[in-house]
Amino acid sequence: MHVSVSVIRGLRKYNFVSFFTFGQTGVTISTITTIHCNFHFTRVLHVSTSSSTMEQEAVAEVNSPESEEKTTTKEVTESGKRKSEETGDAEKKGRGKKRRGAGGKKLRPGERYVPPPQKRNPGVSFCKEHFDETDYYFDGGLRKVRPYYFDFKTYCKGRWIGKSLLEVFKHEFRAETMEYYHRAAKEGRIRLNDTPVEDLSVVLRNNDLMKNTVHRHEPPVVGRPLEVLVDDGEVLVINKPASIPVHPCGRFRHNTVIFILGKERGISELHTVHRLDRLTSGVLMFARTLETSQKLDQLVRDRQVEKEYVCRVEGDFPDGELVCEEPILVVSFKVGLCRVDPKGKESRTVFQRLSFNGKTSVVRCLPLTGRTHQIRVHLQYLGFPILNDPIYGSSAWGPHRGKGGQVDKSNEELLQALVEEHRSQESLLLLDIPDNAVGIEQESEKNKTSEKVETSDGTSELHTSGEIHQSDTQGPTGCSSGSETVDKVSQICTDPNANNTSLESEADQSTGNLTKATTQPETRDNLCSECKLDRADPTEKELIMYLHALRYKGPDFEYSTRSPDWAKEDWVETEWSLPDAD
Repeated sequence: MHVSVSVIRGLRKYNFVSFFTFGQTGVTISTITTIHCNFHFTRVLHVSTSSSTMEQEAVAEVNSPESEEKTTTKEVTESGKRKSEETGDAEKKGRGKKRRGAGGKKLRPGERYVPPPQKRNPGVSFCKEHFDETDYYFDGGLRKVRPYYFDFKTYCKGRWIGKSLLEVFKHEFRAETMEYYHRAAKEGRIRLNDTPVEDLSVVLRNNDLMKNTVHRHEPPVVGRPLEVLVDDGEVLVINKPASIPVHPCGRFRHNTVIFILGKERGISELHTVHRLDRLTSGVLMFARTLETSQKLDQLVRDRQVEKEYVCRVEGDFPDGELVCEEPILVVSFKVGLCRVDPKGKESRTVFQRLSFNGKTSVVRCLPLTGRTHQIRVHLQYLGFPILNDPIYGSSAWGPHRGKGGQVDKSNEELLQALVEEHRSQESLLLLDIPDNAVGIEQESEKNKTSEKVETSDGTSELHTSGEIHQSDTQGPTGCSSGSETVDKVSQICTDPNANNTSLESEADQSTGNLTKATTQPETRDNLCSECKLDRADPTEKELIMYLHALRYKGPDFEYSTRSPDWAKEDWVETEWSLPDAD
């Protein structure tokens, strides 16, 4: 008789064929043993003999529970189980050794254990847990976010290794006083590897995960709803209002397109096709699926997507078609500052004047390449900066304001002058950097070697507001294009562990529905310096830049919006007012 037995153990597979005989019957059983590595069981595959009678007896014997206990098959199974248990014990012992310290080494007396860095999960998207951290309310034509608690996280950077937490806070997080950090530590808001830190003299080691719980305030944005132009299951196209960032960055999280769509329309898992500056309005496309994202990304890379913008610039723009082909160089990744420079990347924009009202001109813009701030930089170079451009219309560029590339400052001096100008006007928000913009000089030094702002595995970035900020993997968001999932927790974003804030009933401005919520006062925090300030609402000049993405056209699609009111020929600046949220 021939018996085939399969023994499966673990992941790797090995087959063994063996023969053994049942005493005087002369029945030979052949076993096929398949071995992997972690577990073990036996299954009889085939029984055969030269005699049909012997075959029936053997089959009955093999299929009988009582006889199975007596067969060699069970011995093989028990042997496999013993080996599996031994392997499991060995693995447990190995894991136990690893828990002694990083890399499995035994910790020395007084040595602190640092767990290995957590693996990023790029498939985790922003979800209801994140959207429910807080909510909006509308006031004076503005969309405002109720303050909420949030965990900023970052891994220990190379330059911090061997330094104490106190040293790092003192030299790199200078927006808050040392008294604040000591009080925050005593209240358990500062954690190292998920363990509250009361003594800031603890020395940082490689892979230390730092967390700082803050009471987070977000700047208000225009209260206009997000108008959905197309949503066909493959693409989502909206008309983005000015002042709203595309996705979380800097001080913005809930007041972003991604969060507004998630909170008010339940839309998530979107992929960017292109990006718009925070102060720019107009056509904004997202891909709904990875396949569509890859397709559109390839069209953008192959320059098969035609982009048309309209803007209002200072002065009388020349008639006819004007082409600018000056190369563009990024000066600061933190501020998103660029300038015309021979060392920059090839850039080409076609301009055409549409109208002139005696002070300002409406200009049609066709960017043929996709550089950061391309339209804004080229118009500045031509001597016609966009109206209300807080960067390229600034006097920090000097008397010529960058016309013709005339800048009597180094990149470092220009960056510092720009920060100082907006700090004096208390308008650093326009640069999308914190109010206390220390560390800009350090970034300028890094840009000398064309290095980006240092990040830790793309999960966090050192901002200068005295907080540990998420990076959200966002670089400058000008006219550049690139397909990526924008609502993933990584990036630019680790999972927050925030407390929900009580809400009031407010009208959902996108759908017109009433959002039910409890009516309790907003939270105020005893350590939060922002809670002690009474900030004035931003003005229209701080929220609107006169640049609008009018149309995006590909081989088989075309998406467009109506022209903004400020693009009308007879429009004058004094007529402008914030849109009503109702």
